[in-house]
Amino acid sequence: MPIEIDLELEPTRRVEVFDVRAEVLRRHGPVLEPYRRCLYASHHTTAGYLPQSLGARIAARPEGVESYLQLLRTIFPERAGYRHDQIELRTDVPADQRDREPINADSHLAFIAGGLHPSVSYAAQHPRPVYFVDLDGIHEGMRRQRRTTIFAYDDEEVVARTRVVVPVSGHPIDAISLKQPQLGLYDEVAELIARHGVTNGRVRLELGRDEKHAGLTLNEYETLLMQHDLAEVLRNPLGFAAEKARHAWNDPLAVPAKALAYARYDLVRALNQLVDALGLGASRVERLLARTLEVSASRFIRMRRSVDLPVSDARTPGRGALVEGTYQVPILVQWRQAEQPTREITITLTRFV
Repeated sequence: MPIEIDLELEPTRRVEVFDVRAEVLRRHGPVLEPYRRCLYASHHTTAGYLPQSLGARIAARPEGVESYLQLLRTIFPERAGYRHDQIELRTDVPADQRDREPINADSHLAFIAGGLHPSVSYAAQHPRPVYFVDLDGIHEGMRRQRRTTIFAYDDEEVVARTRVVVPVSGHPIDAISLKQPQLGLYDEVAELIARHGVTNGRVRLELGRDEKHAGLTLNEYETLLMQHDLAEVLRNPLGFAAEKARHAWNDPLAVPAKALAYARYDLVRALNQLVDALGLGASRVERLLARTLEVSASRFIRMRRSVDLPVSDARTPGRGALVEGTYQVPILVQWRQAEQPTREITITLTRFV
């Protein structure tokens, strides 16, 4: 029968790498050896796994992992003026908790752009390390507790597959939380799990085959109060857009961070609201921004077309439910306007056997 193991990890520095396969062996012995596959799942939005192929390539070089992490930290430097880090502007953080809120926009951006996954599947007898990369392990000198779950199994069988249609805006650049109750996607997933009695398995959300210029990620979804940026946009919208585009072209190394900031956070929402309010539609402003960001989004970020969510009955024996961290949300990101006002997502439910 498949087994499930929870591990608590405690980093000693802000950016740290754990070999989870070695940790399981040290704490539990060779419990994974009888199985053919393992699914490793992180419960965090700034800590995740290198997929097997990428991990093998990086580990094949001396100091490969450290060099890889240093590259990410160079592209996304800590405390570089990110809007996410201006805690005093964020309504999602209560005033009495702002001094405890991590300043970690760089970690979120590096997680998404750096090829880290919230869950990965490995061959269980794979002899090389299984890297869990923590990009935000220390806050105000305090170690943060990290949790990961490992599912060991021999095979998996598809028990259900269905499609849902997600409404998208007419804006070229947008980010949509797939956890919104009005979409009904999570209700559909819960109904499938209950109907088929899956207690250990996974749900895969995947963009339809014909969907282009879009991707999926699993990360924190929030709305930032962009009072400064919105005011700047309102004062001179065309000048604001031209300035941002010019900075991107003049500073190519900054494009990935700018692309992610526009695609995932509130600057794009502020701009979308402005465009709607002025009745500009798919205006020259939006097209300019979309073209500026498109190469970065599609090539540098390499955003995936699918995300996996494990299913477990550890909390309620006999009743399977999604395994996800407190802030983990599947997000659909598009960097060019969809041909239709909707995008199609396939939901596939599998059972571990």
